[in-house]
Parts: sequence; structure tokens; C-alpha cells
Amino acid sequence: MGKKPVITAAEAAKMVQDGMTFTTSGFVASAMPEALNKALEQRFLESGSPKDLTLFYAAAQGNRDGSGADHFAHEGMLKRVIGGHYNMVPELGKLINADKLEAYNLPQGTLSQLYRDIAGHKVGHITHVGLNTFADPRIEGGKLNRVTTEDIVEVVEVLGEERLLYKALKFDIGFIRGSYADENGNVTLEHECCTLEATSIAQAVKNSGGKVVVQVEKVVQHGDLDPKLVKIPGIYVDAIVVCENKEDHAQCQGCEYDGSMTGDFHVPLGSLEYPPMSAKKIIGRRAAMELRPNSLINLGIGMPGGIGSVAEEEGLTDLFTLSLECGPLGGIPLGGIDFGATINPEAMYRMADILQLYDGGALDMAVLGFAEVDRLGNVN
Repeated sequence: MGKKPVITAAEAAKMVQDGMTFTTSGFVASAMPEALNKALEQRFLESGSPKDLTLFYAAAQGNRDGSGADHFAHEGMLKRVIGGHYNMVPELGKLINADKLEAYNLPQGTLSQLYRDIAGHKVGHITHVGLNTFADPRIEGGKLNRVTTEDIVEVVEVLGEERLLYKALKFDIGFIRGSYADENGNVTLEHECCTLEATSIAQAVKNSGGKVVVQVEKVVQHGDLDPKLVKIPGIYVDAIVVCENKEDHAQCQGCEYDGSMTGDFHVPLGSLEYPPMSAKKIIGRRAAMELRPNSLINLGIGMPGGIGSVAEEEGLTDLFTLSLECGPLGGIPLGGIDFGATINPEAMYRMADILQLYDGGALDMAVLGFAEVDRLGNVN
């Protein structure tokens, strides 16, 4: 393959041209290539370019603090955004609500799996997920405002049954976060608390004819990396950026590295600090009373993220298996800024894989966060 160029974040930002379609990795405050995101934002603020971009991302990316996708929340920078979650990017939300760009909200798992279909040059992702919901084009098609008019989801019939086709698109460039890279561009993810869709992003971008840039902690000599840990082969990588500011490569934004989130070591149960009693904790404790033994359970963002610490404090974690849709299975999922990370995980799936496991019926229960619920269970 030969050595891959090691460039600065500013040089990577110059690779993004007006009108391109780009994609980034990240899950809430974790695994985001913040040095690259910041450099792209800075270039736009200084020069007004790149403009009219299409941004595609599967999961929430940001922490309501200007990070993640909110780096691109400047009028004229984006023409269109397709994402799976918007609550963590309030500035982007303001532009969407003001009809300043086209915007779609589609199921996170479907978008994560769509990367793989794009990589395989398929017409899109065909699934039952989203039928008769806001994602169905007969209802809203995932459109978030008045200026969004194109249908990017289509109803199709497969073997006599209705399905939704989430249409494929082509990527011009992808910004991905990794741990280490060798000189030939092979990238590991061993310091990430969730591996997400990093491999699939690289495949989808490269197979679209685009460029893949990976932000890492350090570049090492070719042959130094354990091949079992390499999740992004060098054949998919065009350039490497070594992050010079540790804050832009934090395991979770604003947090110190914790090896218990990656499987480097296990911390003893009972040694964790538990949150003080509060209304949220009371709700979490009541929800935990509903969890059935021998169940596989998904915890959603928001208040459900605190269920893990409640269950561990009460000595319940051996009774069931908690999981997060970003990939960690087992252990003690964390909430708040650390949502997406798990203490003492038993397994680390790719996001598309664990969501496929959910889609197939392996999930027994879920604890989800809602804005409002009425007495009949209708959710806003």
C-alpha cells in the first residue's frame, strides 16, 4: 500500500469543496473527530467555504456545547443534513426550524446499516423499520421543515409485503476518529469506548470514490499494530491527522481516558461512585423495578442512561444484560456526558451489528426517554 500522508487538520479541511457530501463518525460526546470538525468550521468562518454541503451521520453527534455536528451550524455551510438524532446539536436545530437548510431525521440503525449498503453499491437499505411512522413517505418521510421536499425514502413491495427503501447516496469525503494508525494507514480503535460504524464509513466513502481522513492519537511504524485490533484497513485511508490537542481527542468530551470502558481492565463492582438521590434517580430506580431477569435490555439516551448505575448500586447487574445501540453489550452503561460508554463491557459490537441484532427480535426490553407521555402511552 505504501505510506499514507500525515497532514494537519487545516489541510484536511481544504479537501472539502463546495457542494460535497460528507460524513463523520461519533456517538453523542464520544468518538468524534473534533480536530477535523473544528478545522472545517474555522475554514468556513474565515473564507465562507466550503458551502452548500450535504452532511450525513447516523447517531447523535455533540454534547449541546457546540461540538460535533454543531460545528457546521452556520448559515450557508450546509445545504442538507440527514441524521438520526438532533437533540445534542441545538444550533443546527435552530437553522432547521428556521428553514435555512433541508433536513431529514431517519432511524439511526437504518442509517448505520445504509453505510454498508452504500459500500456494496446497492440501491439503498430495504427494511421494515419505519413503516407507518414519521419515516414513511406517506406520512412525513423524515422531513423536518417546509424547505425539505425530496423523498429520499420510498415504499416498495418485496415478496408481497411492504418495505421502505432508504435510498443510497455517494460520499465525497469522510472524517473518522481512530486510536492509532501505522504508516500505511491501518487504524485501530482500542481506546474508543464504542467502535460505532467507523469501518462501514470508510468502506462507503472509499467505494463511492471519495476520500477518507482519519484523526488519531499517534502514528506508529508499519507492523507495530496488532492486526486483530485493526478495524480500518489502510486500503480505505487517504490521509491521517494526528490530533495535537488532547481535548479534541478525549474518550468522551471533557473526560479523562478510562480503560474500564474499553476492556483494558475491569473495575471491581461496588467501587463506583453513585449519583446522589434526585428526581431523576427516583425515576431510574422505579424503572429498574420493571426489568425482568434473563433479559437483553436497551437503554436510551437521557434519564434511562442512569439505569446502569442504579442497577449496579442495587446489585442487579447479574440478573440481566444491559446494552447500548452504539455497540457495548453487558457491563454498566453510563449516562450523561458518558452516554455511549460502558464500564466493564462483555462485548463490543459495531453499531450496525447490534442494531441488526435488535431488529431481528433478540431485544427483550427497552428503557427509553420521552418528552411527554399521556395516560394511554401515546408519546410526543
